[in-house]
Amino acid sequence: MIEKNYQPADIETRMSVVWEDSLAFKAGRPDRRDAVPFTIVIPPPNVTGSLHMGHALNNTLQDILCRFERMRGRDVLWQPGTDHAGIATQMVVERQLMERQQPGRREMGREKFLERVWQWKAESGDTIINQLKRLGASCDWSRERFTMDEGLSKAVVKVFVELHREGLIYKDKRLVNWDTKLLTAISDLEVQQTEVKGQLWYLRYPIEGKTFNPEDPSSFIVVATTRPETMLGDTGVAVHPEDDRYQKLIGKNVVLPLVGRKIKIVADEYSDPEKGSGAVKVTPAHDFNDFEVGNRHGLRRISVLDREGCLDLLDNEDYLRDLPEGAAQFAEEFHKVDRFAARKRIVERLESFGFVERIEPHTHTVPHGDRSNSVIEPYLTDQWYVDAKTLARPAIAAVRSGETTFVPKNWEKTYYEWMENIQPWCISRQLWWGHQIPAWYGPDGKVFVAETEEEAISHALGYYVEQEVITPEQGREMALDRNKREGFITRDEDVLDTWFSSALWPFSTLGWPDETPEVQRYYPTNALVTGFDIIFFWVARMMMMGLHFMKEVPFSTIYIHALVRDEKGAKMSKSKGNVIDPLHLIDEYGADALRFTLAAMAAQGRDIKLATSRVEGYRNFATKLWNACRFAEMNHCAVPDGFEPAKAKETLNRWIAHETAHTTREVTEAIEAYRFNDAAGSIYRFVWNVYCDWYVELAKPVLLGPDGPAKDETRAMVAWARDEILKLLHPFMPFITEELWEVTAKRDGLLALAPWPLKPVEPTPEQLAMLAATTGPTDALVSPAWVLPIFDHADFTDPAAEAEIGWVIDLITQIRSVRAEMNIAPATLTALVLAGASAETKERAPRWADVIKRLARLSDISFADRAPDGAVQLLVRGEVAALPLKGVIDVAAERTRLDKEIGKAEADIKRAESKLANEKFVANAAEEVVEEEREKREAALARKAKLLEAMERLKQAS
Repeated sequence: MIEKNYQPADIETRMSVVWEDSLAFKAGRPDRRDAVPFTIVIPPPNVTGSLHMGHALNNTLQDILCRFERMRGRDVLWQPGTDHAGIATQMVVERQLMERQQPGRREMGREKFLERVWQWKAESGDTIINQLKRLGASCDWSRERFTMDEGLSKAVVKVFVELHREGLIYKDKRLVNWDTKLLTAISDLEVQQTEVKGQLWYLRYPIEGKTFNPEDPSSFIVVATTRPETMLGDTGVAVHPEDDRYQKLIGKNVVLPLVGRKIKIVADEYSDPEKGSGAVKVTPAHDFNDFEVGNRHGLRRISVLDREGCLDLLDNEDYLRDLPEGAAQFAEEFHKVDRFAARKRIVERLESFGFVERIEPHTHTVPHGDRSNSVIEPYLTDQWYVDAKTLARPAIAAVRSGETTFVPKNWEKTYYEWMENIQPWCISRQLWWGHQIPAWYGPDGKVFVAETEEEAISHALGYYVEQEVITPEQGREMALDRNKREGFITRDEDVLDTWFSSALWPFSTLGWPDETPEVQRYYPTNALVTGFDIIFFWVARMMMMGLHFMKEVPFSTIYIHALVRDEKGAKMSKSKGNVIDPLHLIDEYGADALRFTLAAMAAQGRDIKLATSRVEGYRNFATKLWNACRFAEMNHCAVPDGFEPAKAKETLNRWIAHETAHTTREVTEAIEAYRFNDAAGSIYRFVWNVYCDWYVELAKPVLLGPDGPAKDETRAMVAWARDEILKLLHPFMPFITEELWEVTAKRDGLLALAPWPLKPVEPTPEQLAMLAATTGPTDALVSPAWVLPIFDHADFTDPAAEAEIGWVIDLITQIRSVRAEMNIAPATLTALVLAGASAETKERAPRWADVIKRLARLSDISFADRAPDGAVQLLVRGEVAALPLKGVIDVAAERTRLDKEIGKAEADIKRAESKLANEKFVANAAEEVVEEEREKREAALARKAKLLEAMERLKQAS
């Protein structure tokens, strides 16, 4: 029996246990052995993480797809797992050590520190997994993976070694984003560009051969810079080749102030004549753009900063080379001075010699580490790189050919732009937590890449014997005796970028590089659901690695969802204090309400403006469903064996069968097309408006009337439609629907495994062959081209039933609307005249007269050839229905009220349009503020239109 009150917390706890105990979500169930697979890999959340709203949206949409396909009979694998999140996890543990005043990482040593991290992972690493379960995620939790599991580590090592063997992984000295606090290279994804108010220094660089005189512009060239401290590493000055001011200086040298090094003036289009002085200093070792300019002109790279962001000048051979006598003293004075302190002291020194022309306030963006909040330094260092350009070519071709498609399709442009301009991928990180790079160095620095240390030793001994560094006898002894080779080779201390292991996720989680049955069955996957912010860093890399190692795309569809913002459209952030915690919403309103809210608002390409009131509204929707099911139960509604809805005799019941079939098709097609909001909107309208508000209401006289065939059929149809609702709603609101299914449907088996109302037809061999010729055999059974509807009821249509019940509903709805517009009190009954009614209407009206009068608050229904004078006329399905309101309402007072309301609407429109016409407002106001004004204008325009319509109706009543 259904409890009186809907309590989400009780239901969610109970249903979670039921699903887990029954292994409902396990892939490869015996009953699905011959079913077509459907695979999704979860974007692995960081092991340090907790559920945020982006996770809630992402996993809700994935779960809708998985539950939908599971009900359609597919063998669903939703592969779960977590990412080791190198930097984030290492920071968490280091912070714990510091807070507990325990020895730090360096004091502990690598081995002990890693033991500590694994201990922390065991204690706290399951937090987000448990939170995903609270959300209702139907993953195969028995297959949970971690990016540093033994099997996944094996895959990472194999990929690294093979790519190195093919020349696609190599070591190089290049600029990287360097975090001076974490002391590691970081990816572009981990860099945040922050706008800061700084200064622009205009510095005079003396021209070689001329006596420097601050009063003589011909004796120097002025460069503008935001970073005077890096000038010590300048190796050139760039001017635009078409800048007339500097044509005679191109090719000449300037003397670097304070340092005395001679550097060349080069012509390069990177210099913008419209910015600053039109001349820029070139510091190839400390700026990414300068690095490229330096490469084009063969300029030296002189690094003047160390790992901590301090000046590194003493014993710096690159810096000291070619310095004039006396410059070394300057190097000693500034050695190991922090970059920002050095900036101040260098500017003071430049000013004292007259090298500063002027200083201007300057607002610009400065890169910061997203975790350390430290200013990121472009740093010249040896790192490991992947030749991403080579790997990107097949990945670009796969999207162009349609093997993989983006939804929405406009994201393909973003993908192409980045992939076609892709840079070498820096994959090494100066951390301890992560996959240690499988590379060892010999005594002379020679690199040996291998899957194991034993293999590396073998390669090294063979190489050094061949080079006659050691004798063959020494080589044999070292091969046999570990003690004799101790320290002969040393392993690279760096670990791999977290994204490297994540790039293998679609196949490493299935057991690759071993040829497991899971790899054969579940790769390639069907769909990837992810955010746009990691198209470059994860999606593109999975495409590259999947195609290179598996020779197939990792997924056929990439669905990109938008951001979840606050109700005003602002991006959520802790600093703004507008972060909405999904776990709080689940506690308050239930997981089903949150899930439905996110799905209902997930329009393709549009950010979600999340208001708590929306979640509360969908909690009310769940309550509405709950109460409707209780009503059915209390009226003894049940589906008898052998019941066939298509054979119903009562018009009302045939109508609900018709509407159910229509909704089933709408929901199915919308989910297939990743239009989650349309699917949710369709089922919401059907449940609330069609089933609860109309069908149950119109069925009440029958259910409360005398026993008989009509009552029996209606009871059966109420229960049947309820069960169809539970099926259609299950992917969106799994907890409440599973509970109600268990209590009311009285069927064997879980709703999660019940058949979806609309079943796909399996293609014929001829269709399969045709499809395989164009898209490949693995896509044959998942292509929408072959998902054809066959149904016990989805093909059912009854235009006659729809016409009759639709007319009743439209008539009542329009009368209610007029009563609301005209401020007619509920207690006031009005007459209805059906003017020039057709034979069908004359037949229907008496049959539904009692219902129409009760629901539309009518005193009488009559027929006439034409509408009486002073009646408000309604057009209902092509026929006139008239409400004689003369004497019922005060027309003059009502006109005054409507005029006043129209005036208010017009004032609101004018106010919003005035703001939107202000270019400064649109340019400077926050995006969400501008959007709010647009919404205000649209709402006021819609309100005015309805008021004008009401005014026109009022004229009829005059």
